[in-house]
Formats: sequence, structure tokens, C-alpha cells
Amino acid sequence: MLGPVLDEVAGENVGKVKVAKVDVDQNRTLAQQYGIRGIPTMIFFKGGEEKESLVGAAAKGKIQERIDALL
Repeated sequence: MLGPVLDEVAGENVGKVKVAKVDVDQNRTLAQQYGIRGIPTMIFFKGGEEKESLVGAAAKGKIQERIDALL
């Protein structure tokens, strides 16, 4: 459900951000490492450091706002 939205956001922010998707069923260790309890969860990093996260489906505009705030 969120995949197409993230694809759009990634396409509109080429060269500014990297967008990665992780299947937490296939990567349980990573999910535990970041304390992911709800799906979908988006984690925003800056300089390799976790800055904030969003749990649940979010509108494209809300995701872009979070990206803009971190740039």
C-alpha cells in the first residue's frame, strides 16, 4: 500500500535522499534492532543517525514534509 507512494517520493527527490524498503518478515533482526512493532514503519536518517520515525500509512505530503525538515 505504501510502496507506490515511496516510489513517487524517491523519484521526486533523486540526489537528495535514498529510499530503502525492507521486508521485516525476511529481516527480523533488523526489525528488532530498530524496535519496529507496527507495519508500515518509516525511519528517517540523517548522516547515518536515526532522526525520527512514522508508524502507519502516511500521505505523500506528510512524508515529504518530514524529508524537507531533515534536509
